[in-house]
Amino acid sequence: MNYYHDSKMEHIFEILKQPKTFEEIQLSESFVNDLMLKIITSYGTVKTSTLYDITCIHWDILEMCLSKLEKEGLCAPVSGSFLFSSVQYSISKKGREKNRGIAEENPYIGVAPVSYDNYYAIMEAQLKDRYPIEIPPEVVESTFMDVVGVEYAKESLIESCIIGKGIFIYGPPGTGKTFLTGKMSDLLPPIVIPKFVEFGGKVIQIYDPDFHKMSPEQPEDTRWVKIHAPFVLTGSELNLNKLETNYDITKGVYETSPIIKANGGILLIDDLGRQRDDHELILNRLIVPMENKRDVVYVRGIPVVVHSNFIPAFSTNLDISIMDEAHLRRAPLHVFLKNPDNFELAEVFRRNLEYLDENYDENIFERFMNVYKRSNDGGEGLKPTFAHARDVAQICQAVRINRGKDIIDVDVLEGALERHVLIVLQRMNIDIAQISRKTRSFRVKTSQIKEAQESLSEFGATKISHEAEAIILDIDDNITPVQLVEYLYKRNINVDRIDLIAESDKELQSTILEIHDI
Repeated sequence: MNYYHDSKMEHIFEILKQPKTFEEIQLSESFVNDLMLKIITSYGTVKTSTLYDITCIHWDILEMCLSKLEKEGLCAPVSGSFLFSSVQYSISKKGREKNRGIAEENPYIGVAPVSYDNYYAIMEAQLKDRYPIEIPPEVVESTFMDVVGVEYAKESLIESCIIGKGIFIYGPPGTGKTFLTGKMSDLLPPIVIPKFVEFGGKVIQIYDPDFHKMSPEQPEDTRWVKIHAPFVLTGSELNLNKLETNYDITKGVYETSPIIKANGGILLIDDLGRQRDDHELILNRLIVPMENKRDVVYVRGIPVVVHSNFIPAFSTNLDISIMDEAHLRRAPLHVFLKNPDNFELAEVFRRNLEYLDENYDENIFERFMNVYKRSNDGGEGLKPTFAHARDVAQICQAVRINRGKDIIDVDVLEGALERHVLIVLQRMNIDIAQISRKTRSFRVKTSQIKEAQESLSEFGATKISHEAEAIILDIDDNITPVQLVEYLYKRNINVDRIDLIAESDKELQSTILEIHDI
């Protein structure tokens, strides 16, 4: 017994033996027969072993279903030995005709679903009294073994997992918010979920291999799967429609939302405030499943209650005020991630190089730290982020290979630093978050052309040209004509008239070129 397979999990495994009768499988005989008919029709001729592999239904039930389909003239055995697993069945003309109506009503072909009642009972058995949990020290150590520093953040994440309460994590870009939150699910015990659930003859998909990682131990009934606690990540692409369960007409299944996929694990709403829909509407949609640990799926208009016992995590580069009190009550723990110090940054840089299996000169670390050392101490004074350490290590590898060198030395590092776009912007004192999206073009009429041109260049105007008794300039859209007049007046430059000529998007590329020109 261990943390990831305890006595409760053993009990669940004892319950989930492969059913051998219709009474045990808790699916109607007509549903299973229809499923078999659709598979045989799609293949034309198919082995019983293939039917077993596709549906995960016990041989006894398969034999009963095929025998009935054969008696009704819908299919017939065409080859095979005395072993039932080697027999091949072919669809008949009558079977094809019957299948048309069945497939139109429910086109689903695949693993036999579990009954809704069975799903609900197993979920209740696992999730009742799930929290608080005691996380063994070795699990904590293993989870955070590749995390440098941020001890204060680790403690909050651990405590969030212990009591099953949500967490709000915020701070500057590149400080490791998504990376750190992604560790949380490793602190939680696994869960057993069905691959598909049947309700009213329709199929709801629960298991999603994109989010659900299978555990080594699996139950005998392979319609169920034991997974590691899921970590479901959604970002700026999230909208209200993606938080709902929608019917896929081609697959014949209801595809569950991230709310349901995260059951038993972590649901991270990353980049909060940058979603397509208003983040307030998204947070409001989450309140009920966060509070009740249940969500509702509508199958043919009938509400079906499903489990959504996840720990919510919200991550943003914006201020904590983006969430109001009602939302913060569902995520009462918080972490503010600060920019790392230079030694932490250098250690992450080193680990990334070693992960890439790169040889390096030890002198590169002093040079790397100097990039982020305060200018008063002789450094460049750039803002340190863990993302820089990862990215620069990867770019170093590219530069080394491109230059035909065997190790990463200071020369290779300098080349990598010159290629990292965010480092280049910081070196030019450009804050990408503050770059205006609009540029205004003004015509300033004055007789003091030369003096005005010099003053406006110092004021921050980008493109400056002149015509007879007037200057044409581009400047950020937060500058008003009144401000221009006041600025020039203080420098004893008379202005006869200012006209707004145009307003356009300001491109970052142009800004970089302008800085280079200066």
